[in-house]
Amino acid sequence: NGSYRFSNFVVGPSNALAHAAALAIAENPGRAYNPLFLHGGVGLGKTHLIQAITHRLLESKPELKILYIPCESFMNHFIASVQNGEREEFREVYRGLDALLLDDIHFLSRGTREATQEEFFHTFNALYNAGKQIVLSSDCAPREMTRLEERLVSRFKWGLVARLDPP
Repeated sequence: NGSYRFSNFVVGPSNALAHAAALAIAENPGRAYNPLFLHGGVGLGKTHLIQAITHRLLESKPELKILYIPCESFMNHFIASVQNGEREEFREVYRGLDALLLDDIHFLSRGTREATQEEFFHTFNALYNAGKQIVLSSDCAPREMTRLEERLVSRFKWGLVARLDPP
C-alpha cells in the first residue's frame, strides 16, 4: 500500500516505541532489533509500520532482497512448493533474503500443519544466523500464541517485542 509510509504514520504514546524501532530497522536492517515483533489489536498500525519499513528499505537500499508478505501467502506458497516438488526453490527464495517482513504471523498457529511451522523455523534460523532482518506482526503477543511450537515463540522474543495500543 503506497500510503503506508513513515511520513503519514501518526505517532503517539501508544505506538512510539514500535515507530522508533521500525525507523531504526529501516535505517540499519539486521543490526537493530532483530527480530522485531509488532503486536496489537486491529487497526492500530502494525501493517502500516511493517509496510513503511518495506518502502523505506526499497527506496534507500535497492540492492537488498526484501520481501513483505502476509503469513497466509507464505503458507500457501510453502504448501504449493511441496505439492509441486519445488521445496528447494522455496527455500532458496526465502533463505536468500536480506529482509523478511511477515504480516499476521498468528495465522501460522491456526490449523496449520507441523511442516509449515517447521519450514518457517528453519527459514527464521537461516536468516537470523546470517544477520538478515526479520520483522513480524501479529494480533497477539508471542506468549499468547499457544498453538505455535514453543521454539518459534522463543525466537520471536529474541529481539524487540513492541505492542501498539489504542491512542
